[in-house]
Amino acid sequence: MSVAVPATPTSSIDRPGWRKFVGFNIITGLILAAVGYVIGWYIGKALTGGSYYDYIRENTQENDLALFLAYAFAVIGFIGGMGFLNYPLARMAGRPASLREKESDAGLWKYFNLSTDHKVVGKQYLVGIGVWFFIGGLNAMLIRTELLHNTPSFVGPESYLTIVGLHSVIMLGTLTSAVLGPFANYFVPIMIGSRRMAFPRIEALTFWLLMAAGVILMSTILFGGFPTGWTGYQPLNDQAVMGMDSYIMFFALVGISMVLLGMNMIATIVTMRAPGVTWSRLPIFCWATFVTAVLMVLSAPMLIGTLLMAALDRSIGTSFFISIGGGSSYLFENLFWFFGHPEVYILALPGMGLVLEMLPVFARKPLWGYRIAIAGFLGVGLMSFFVWQHHLFMSGINADLRPFYMLSTEIISIPTGFVFLAFIGTLWRSKITFTVPMLFCMAWAFNFLLGGGTGVVLSDVPTDTQLHGGFFVIAHFHYTIMGGLGFAFVGAIYYYVPKMWGLQLSEKIGKVQFWMMFLSFNATFLPIFALGLKGMARRVVYYPADLETLNRFVSIAAYTLFASMLLLVFNVVYSMIIKRYPAEKNPWKSKGIEWTLPTPVPVANFPEGIPDMTDFDPYDYGVPERGAGAGATAAPAGA
Repeated sequence: MSVAVPATPTSSIDRPGWRKFVGFNIITGLILAAVGYVIGWYIGKALTGGSYYDYIRENTQENDLALFLAYAFAVIGFIGGMGFLNYPLARMAGRPASLREKESDAGLWKYFNLSTDHKVVGKQYLVGIGVWFFIGGLNAMLIRTELLHNTPSFVGPESYLTIVGLHSVIMLGTLTSAVLGPFANYFVPIMIGSRRMAFPRIEALTFWLLMAAGVILMSTILFGGFPTGWTGYQPLNDQAVMGMDSYIMFFALVGISMVLLGMNMIATIVTMRAPGVTWSRLPIFCWATFVTAVLMVLSAPMLIGTLLMAALDRSIGTSFFISIGGGSSYLFENLFWFFGHPEVYILALPGMGLVLEMLPVFARKPLWGYRIAIAGFLGVGLMSFFVWQHHLFMSGINADLRPFYMLSTEIISIPTGFVFLAFIGTLWRSKITFTVPMLFCMAWAFNFLLGGGTGVVLSDVPTDTQLHGGFFVIAHFHYTIMGGLGFAFVGAIYYYVPKMWGLQLSEKIGKVQFWMMFLSFNATFLPIFALGLKGMARRVVYYPADLETLNRFVSIAAYTLFASMLLLVFNVVYSMIIKRYPAEKNPWKSKGIEWTLPTPVPVANFPEGIPDMTDFDPYDYGVPERGAGAGATAAPAGA
């Protein structure tokens, strides 16, 4: 690599002592959030006549408009207190743009502030999403504890629905950014030879919006919870108590965060690639990130618009989804799933990209079928917008439309198969090193294959008619998302933490944790397929007595799965805080450019200037033997 363009120098501003806590930071943000909440609440009360009055549900002690405004003003106060409004106000006042005051802060305090360093944002995402993943897992344990018996014995039917909803919404809402948040934000600019993201402040905003959304969702407990699960279906949505408002605001903020994150990723990859990083030489993880970002930008606005209409129905008396006023609850389902099924691939595609990025490192072989894998990503992204009505097979869909959506859902397995073909081709005649990240890559293939295969079963109308709304769907979904994204995410933690923090996680503890997680995951969800085939319905606390033994086995396996995640937390604490095992500069002997940089990575990534990457190949692990498919290896350096 040769130096082509000088980097812009940055200055470090590190205010000493108590002055660090004065100004625009998380403390100020929380104070202004509380002030904004009170202001919004009283504005809402004033607009509704100064009393607890609900336009739709008269004579109830609710005020949805006040709560929506309270949440909105709280979020505005929070981001204002964090300093996100300073830049646009300064630009409008004619002051020049600068990143230096938020890019070079030192110490732990920078992780609790607005930072324009993409590496700091990546670390913030990793820890923040880890916290919400843990909370979602706790809710899963409550669910499995309730299902130890075939009648309510722990939390009761109404609380059970809220717990199910919190588990699913936390997992799906926060895991939309589980890969793009920590790993794409941290590594994509480095992989393409850039010193930063295209819009650094927007990058930071996406993280803090997601964290604010999580707090709002948890507040649903104070307002009675919500009974709809993660889908928020009408008419339950409109009939629910004020806890439903928390759900709506949560997903709306998640949608805004997704749009901004996707837009930023697209702009960065399209406009900020270093010389030599052509589209045919872009690292495979960057391709997966790019396609996922496009799906975010195209699908999330549908979610935001749908939830806005639901909020208006609940607060000011519109009738978008209320049948008595001329609306349609079926319309809500259509709009929701037009976002909801691309959402599944927003979760799945980054995991695929991570696996294909790590695989050549431990196979010591070039990525086989680079262009085939890209075609698979693009095919999945395109087809994801043509399958949403398979969720409506049992909801009154026109029977003439069923064959089209059944076929389109089955066709999407073809581009998915392209990714598996690249996976298998890379392993063929390779020299595999079974490190912890590689074990998680192998588990991803096993789990996602089961998830995808059962998805084809559910895409067929006759079988979906029998299995819809049951535990078979739960098992399929968890194999696809947790078995795919979840295992890729944990594998990436073991793989990338040495570069992000300069510390190595224990390999011995990691292997124990992997086998514990893999075996308990399959012991949990394989029997759930059987429960679904036996007719056990979702979101119920009463079930036939003959299914109690199998449910108890699943609960014990789920406890073990949760314990495996606690072992991961223990590994992080033990290896990075107690023992502090230092990592080598490139412990995996990877060819990726990110591993050529010093640890910690400099603020500007490339202090000597933007690199010329014309002759750089991240998958240059040697040429395969003759006849082993050399023509389908990664694109050559000059392509």
